[in-house]
Formats: sequence, C-alpha cells, structure tokens
Amino acid sequence: MKQLVIAIDGYSSCGKSTTAKAVAAALHYAYVDTGAMYRAVTLYLLEHHIPFDDLTQVEQALHTLQISFRRNRRTGRNEVFLDGVNREDDIRQMVISNSVSEVSIIPMVRHAMVAQQQRMGRKRGVVMDGRDIGTTVFPDAEVKVFMTADVDVRAQRRQAELAEKGEHVGLDVIAENLRKRDYLDSTRTESPLRRAADAVLLDTTHLVIDEQVDFVLERVSAALFAPHA
Repeated sequence: MKQLVIAIDGYSSCGKSTTAKAVAAALHYAYVDTGAMYRAVTLYLLEHHIPFDDLTQVEQALHTLQISFRRNRRTGRNEVFLDGVNREDDIRQMVISNSVSEVSIIPMVRHAMVAQQQRMGRKRGVVMDGRDIGTTVFPDAEVKVFMTADVDVRAQRRQAELAEKGEHVGLDVIAENLRKRDYLDSTRTESPLRRAADAVLLDTTHLVIDEQVDFVLERVSAALFAPHA
C-alpha cells in the first residue's frame, strides 16, 4: 500500500501531538514531533547560556547538538534525546514554553530543523506535527490537517498536562503564554504558522482525542483509496 506523509499543523495545546501519535500507531507509521525539536534547541541554548541573538554561538550550537527520537518500550512514547540523554520531561517545562517561539523564529534554527525533518520523512510513511509541516517541510503531503481550538480550552489542557508532571501554573499565565506564542509563530518571517491552502481545518474545542484521531484517519483513507492514489 502507498506510504503517505501526514502533516498535522496548528496552534499549541490543540491535541496535535496526542492525535498524531495515535494516528501513527494506527497506521504503523513513524511519528515525528517537530515542536519537540525546537524545544530541545531552546533547552540547549538556555543550559549553555547562549543568548538567542548571538547568531555566531547559535550556529555553533546547531553544529554541535544532536537531537534524536527513541521509543520508550515501557510507555510506548517517542521521547526526545538531546546529545544522547533523555530530555523529554525537561523540554515540556513552562520555562521552555516561554522561550521556544523566540528560538524558532531564528532563520538558521528553522533551516537546520526543516532539513532534518525532511530527511526523517524522505521514505514517507510518517506523521509529523508542528507549525509549518504542510506549508514548508512537506508541501506535497497527501494529508494535511490544521488544528485550532479556543485559547481558554487550550490553556486548561496545558495546565492539566503540566500538573501531571508536578508543575502548577495559573490559567492566566498559560493563556498569556499561548497568545504570545500564537502571535510570534504567526507573524515570523521564516515559515510562519498558517493553514495551507489544501489543509482541512479541525477545531478541537469540543472534541475528545478519539474523535480527532478518527477525523484524521478518515482523511487518510480518502487519500489512500482515491482514484489517483
């Protein structure tokens, strides 16, 4: 059967990653959380005290750091490794959320990550979620979904995720962070967050994850069994 590239773009805390993981598992496809890659770069820069506007040091860091994904056999999660060390929980902290959009607007960071993502998806049979998968990374993806949701609902979801990890943050703080990230992601010059012309809109405000997964899988079936597929 034909192997597809499935691009799931959209705003933070809409359920992109959870939906993408479930879709990948259902199809036995590889899953790539591109947002985690930008979070890993952000973590590296912060831990090495590299100013985001020091482009010389940022470029050196990009040549040095190594990002990879490994499947946790116990949990089944795809987890992010930075320089060979599992940093999955570290990159999800609020301190990273507060800075990741500032890092992801740096052109050389985007170029490096996009190149790596394109290598990961070269053999197809992959589900990628992020901000610019359907517009920049894989504009030829057979299935494109753009996810959105009410910002207050997104803040509640994000708060619950953080609480599960023992990090308690107020809803107003999270909502402000989401609005800031939405603005920075949507207005950046390099690969801004936007819905591809051929992407299907999925508003998850009132949907549970199973409904989101079914929505994407229906689009996959349509792509697989269309006359031109």
